[in-house]
Amino acid sequence: MAIDKDVRRKIIEARKIIEDVMKIDGNEAETRRRVERIFETLMGYNAFEHLSRERAVKGAGETEHVDFVVQFDRSPDAEPIMIVELKRVGIDLATKHLKQVTSYAIDCSCEWVLLTNGRSWKLYHVEFGQPPITKLIEQWDLFSSDISELAAKFNIISYKNIKKGGLEKLWEKASVLSPVNLLTAITSIESINMIRRILKKNSDVVVDHSDLINGLQKLLNESAAIELSNIKIRLPGQKKPSVKKDTQIEPVISLNDSPAIVNPSQEIAPQDTANL
Repeated sequence: MAIDKDVRRKIIEARKIIEDVMKIDGNEAETRRRVERIFETLMGYNAFEHLSRERAVKGAGETEHVDFVVQFDRSPDAEPIMIVELKRVGIDLATKHLKQVTSYAIDCSCEWVLLTNGRSWKLYHVEFGQPPITKLIEQWDLFSSDISELAAKFNIISYKNIKKGGLEKLWEKASVLSPVNLLTAITSIESINMIRRILKKNSDVVVDHSDLINGLQKLLNESAAIELSNIKIRLPGQKKPSVKKDTQIEPVISLNDSPAIVNPSQEIAPQDTANL
């Protein structure tokens, strides 16, 4: 992917200003100034108009101010678009930092959180349920990620992209690609039949629907297998049980008699299948 020369130059400059503050082991205020500069030069924000340090939130028993909030106007009731929580450049980002900024986001009804120390950047989405769910959507490292990746990642939180609804589109995509949605699609009767046809073509062996589902389950890690066991899978040829009037029950196959509740924000990763 070709990178615009101006964008490449700005990314290199961003690396340089963070390197400089790392050399002096700069404090949080010094890190903030550099990060604000990156927001201006690389992401197209006007620091005075779009980055507010005046947003008050409820902290642990007292009123606190967030590091800064991305917003599109300076009015007191401006909608917060994204809360930015900064840590000094020499501190690695940790779970406790995320918990802190998530509480800020909930207090001011802001769905997006950016956690950064200038080196590492992590973008989260907050769902205001009971309990609230914070999901990591994107992450990148200013030094280890290549320039083409950095260009794409910083564009996600750029002024122009957010202004035209880029974060909403990003969340829609992340929601569609959630583990439960992917597993539901994979175990749909259409997908199962297609896989059976491919296996028969390649091996001349007819695989039963249930055996295929069990085989898929073995490819998944524990959390994914539990998620799969909770999905109702309709198989062809099953007779509908007799039901009372006004009651509709569809035939299903269950892989687990005791479904477990899994946090939907958990990542699902395939296991090593080399020995299967």
